[in-house]
Amino acid sequence: MSQAGKSDGLFASLRRLLGTLLEIAQVRLELLGTELELEKRRLFDALLLGLVALLMAGVGLVLLCGFIILLFWDGYRLAAVGVMMLLVLLTAAWLVRAAGRRLQTPNGIFEASLAELQRDRAGLQPGGLHEQR
Repeated sequence: MSQAGKSDGLFASLRRLLGTLLEIAQVRLELLGTELELEKRRLFDALLLGLVALLMAGVGLVLLCGFIILLFWDGYRLAAVGVMMLLVLLTAAWLVRAAGRRLQTPNGIFEASLAELQRDRAGLQPGGLHEQR
């Protein structure tokens, strides 16, 4: 009878342990999903604002170029067009390089999830967080 009680206790303990591990995994996946959703929204907002800013800057640049060309129409219209074209092309090259550098720099996505998983691993190691209580 005591043998059946021990095996039942062992299986119940293993079942609780498995349930706890599954619950930890579920919480971590939910945290990861939340972080992914926040990152997706942040990127969408930035993209939308960037596109509107790009549209406004494009319209402003066309108007500025037209104004400068009309200002120098009588004597230096070709020079004005050439200078405006050079400025636009140099600015575009600078922006392409800046965008490339920005894409190469990691932004620390999923830091909270990775920190929680590291804490979980530390807690499961002998002498970890659970045994210090």
